[in-house]
Amino acid sequence: MNILAFDTCFAACSAAAGRSVANLGHGESAVASRFEAMERGHAERLVAMLGEVMADAGLEFSELDRVAVTHGPGSFTGTRISVAAARALALSHPVEIVAASSLAVMAEGAARELAAGLSEPSAASGADGCGDATCARLAIAVDARRGEVYVQHFRSGGGDPLTDPLLLTVEDAARLGGSTALVVAGSAAEQVAAAARAIGRKATAHLGDLLPKAEDLARLAARGGPTVKTVAPLYMRPADAKPQMGKAIERAR
Repeated sequence: MNILAFDTCFAACSAAAGRSVANLGHGESAVASRFEAMERGHAERLVAMLGEVMADAGLEFSELDRVAVTHGPGSFTGTRISVAAARALALSHPVEIVAASSLAVMAEGAARELAAGLSEPSAASGADGCGDATCARLAIAVDARRGEVYVQHFRSGGGDPLTDPLLLTVEDAARLGGSTALVVAGSAAEQVAAAARAIGRKATAHLGDLLPKAEDLARLAARGGPTVKTVAPLYMRPADAKPQMGKAIERAR
């Protein structure tokens, strides 16, 4: 299966493309990929990046079988960029579209790094944390600001999600899933793991700089992720911007 995957949800832009991606093992990286950390400029970089990975993979857009995209949660602008690009590709070429949560893609990457022993629990995790082998749940927790986190739970090896993506307070995220021990990864891992331990739950924090990577999204799509006819952004809270009302020139309704 020929796949193109891309993500712009958080502070990075990434893309990956490959032929026969279904033949990839979990830990292999036989796809052409790009990953660049950035706070802004995703729209300007994404189109060129897609062209680069397609060229590296020796693929034409007409040869694609499936396009995979993260549709949120994430920044409003970043999420819209990926969704708009996926919609444009679907209009121009008859491809299947897979829309995955950014947190699911992060879980794929976290599971791979943890299985390879590329991450140790943070020093703040303490001696009462749980070892990777004994933890039943992998939690991806990303700082959403305002005392809230984006969180989603997965089985310890990644893969099938155990919850939907959620927007919760740190305390509620620490209680999610009951008393099952946790391995928490993402920018809010330290906060959620500490709050979990404060209520007597075993938890360790890992990979505080974790971000979605398109090559992990490509693996998810190759495993038969559900396809959608139209990809829509997954917004977890309303927009901050409000229409101007009661001003000298009122915005048209």
